[in-house]
Amino acid sequence: MKTFSIKFYEHRKLYFGISIGIMLIGLIFNFIYGTKLDINFKGGAVIKYSYSGTIDQDEVTSIVKKSTGKDASVLILGNVKSAAASGTTHNVSISFAGSDALSVDAQQALAKALAAKYPKAGFTVVESNSVNATMGHQFLLKCIVAVLIAFLLLVIYIALRFRKIGGTAAGVMAIIALLHDVTMVYFTFVIFQFPLDANFIAVVLTILGYSLNDTIIIYDRIRENRRLLGPKTPYSVLVNTSINQTFTRSLYTAGCTFTAIATVFVVGQIFGLTSVVTFALPMMVGVVTGCYSSVCIAGPLYVMWESHKAAKRAAANSKTR
Repeated sequence: MKTFSIKFYEHRKLYFGISIGIMLIGLIFNFIYGTKLDINFKGGAVIKYSYSGTIDQDEVTSIVKKSTGKDASVLILGNVKSAAASGTTHNVSISFAGSDALSVDAQQALAKALAAKYPKAGFTVVESNSVNATMGHQFLLKCIVAVLIAFLLLVIYIALRFRKIGGTAAGVMAIIALLHDVTMVYFTFVIFQFPLDANFIAVVLTILGYSLNDTIIIYDRIRENRRLLGPKTPYSVLVNTSINQTFTRSLYTAGCTFTAIATVFVVGQIFGLTSVVTFALPMMVGVVTGCYSSVCIAGPLYVMWESHKAAKRAAANSKTR
């Protein structure tokens, strides 16, 4: 296996600059488009229809507004092979935000309005759900708590396992790298205007485990090299050596994982599986940024922390002499 000799610590400003630049772009998109919450988090109602032929998204939005008196988000989904119908049908999802469920009368009025505008489309209700706003907020809060608990357990685990190389510092730097990954995933949802839903939480928790595994492998090599190279080896040399020794493995693992998820993404795009696409695309970004943060963020930050501590100890020792 090929061993690289990249000076990751010396190039840290470049890596930090790339991350900060992407985050600034994400903030701009976030300012322009805002954050969209799925009805599972903010409450509301969603109705999904199947239909045939062609419809216009803006026209459907106008029809929904006139027939129900409520603003709605209309999303035309992809093609769906229908066994009952001799051909291909399509799906359209209509989401209503708010604390009130969509009444039966409103649903009937909407169905009549759609049928009147598109008499040959054959609109058929596929799914109809309502979520109370309070329940949605509670669900969002529980998801956030789950992520925070995961962060806490990860810090404790790293601090205990790598206490010989400054476990607390290693844990804190790993968490910063994980926050970097979560931020990148969040901005992916914002830039592509995906609503934050259960897929977002699933992607975040998956990336936490994936990225942390890569970081732990690097920390494990740092611990081993500390024993082999001796305590007087500079932290920059120690970390650069350790990352280069595991770099090929990180690339292969990330490449294989990315390829598998990209295949799922393509299949989702072809068949119009929105829930698959909104999971696979952020996962692809998360895999890339997870590998990147483990190699280019966590390691250099760890060196900066330990070098700062060593400098403080040296200054304190010089004063006591």
